[in-house]
Amino acid sequence: MEAEKWGRRIRAYRKLKGFTQEGFAKELGISVSVLGEIERGNRMPDEKLISRIADFLDVGLDELTPQ
Repeated sequence: MEAEKWGRRIRAYRKLKGFTQEGFAKELGISVSVLGEIERGNRMPDEKLISRIADFLDVGLDELTPQ
């Protein structure tokens, strides 16, 4: 359940900032399939990746953290 909430928030911010899955995954240095698994809630991103995602999207960790 927690991974699903992270995934929804990451996908929403990615789309809000205008990034495709392909472009965003490339910038993060991960595969599109890994990003897809995260966004679908099938994989929980580790703290290091969450931090990179927040930095790249220019949002605070608190904005990505599921409520």
